Amino acid sequence: MNSMELRAPIIAVARHRLSIDGQGVTSLVAFHGCTLHCRYCLNAQCLRPEGVWRTVTPDDLLDEVKVDNLYFLATGGGVTFGGGEPAIRSEFIEAFCRIAPPEWHFTIETALNVDRQHLERLLPHIHEYIIDIKDVNPEIYRRYTGQDNQRVFDNLQWLLSHDGMAERVVVRVPHIPDFNTDEDVHHTRDYLASIGVTRVDEFNYLRRPQESINKP
Repeated sequence: MNSMELRAPIIAVARHRLSIDGQGVTSLVAFHGCTLHCRYCLNAQCLRPEGVWRTVTPDDLLDEVKVDNLYFLATGGGVTFGGGEPAIRSEFIEAFCRIAPPEWHFTIETALNVDRQHLERLLPHIHEYIIDIKDVNPEIYRRYTGQDNQRVFDNLQWLLSHDGMAERVVVRVPHIPDFNTDEDVHHTRDYLASIGVTRVDEFNYLRRPQESINKP
């Protein structure tokens, strides 16, 4: 399928992001759709049928973001793919990267809970991976996302098996109110170090005041 036939639903395109979603000045392209149902989802519209802003082809998207080409070239930036879960749009992202300027830097923000085929398709094109790992404890992960996390760590170890990948992967480790403890976070960090992760971003999720989570 050529790039004129491929289409993907997006929820937003955010321009002029600096040192937030990868190196340099970036444009964040947020895709609709996700494999998880996280309790404190930042972009909950990615799961709602009415949450689609519009549907684009790779050529449409390139026409929109290339206005910032000079910013990308001057800062070593480019396009960051987010969501939702952008990796499930791997065919679209691959087609976009093939027609974009080769000097652009491509980053993906992913939870890695996707079929391996998506990562295999993306590997030749993505320069940096920002991975939101949630928690290594499968029960905590399941309660928070509604899914199992075995595929996440299988995929992470597969990525790390490629030469130079440790420098290209940032793993985000959140403190999640009502779900994990400082001890859980430390356990996750220890596990990540044991499999070769060298870049970790530890941070806090914020629970919205209207949300009330009862622990089982």
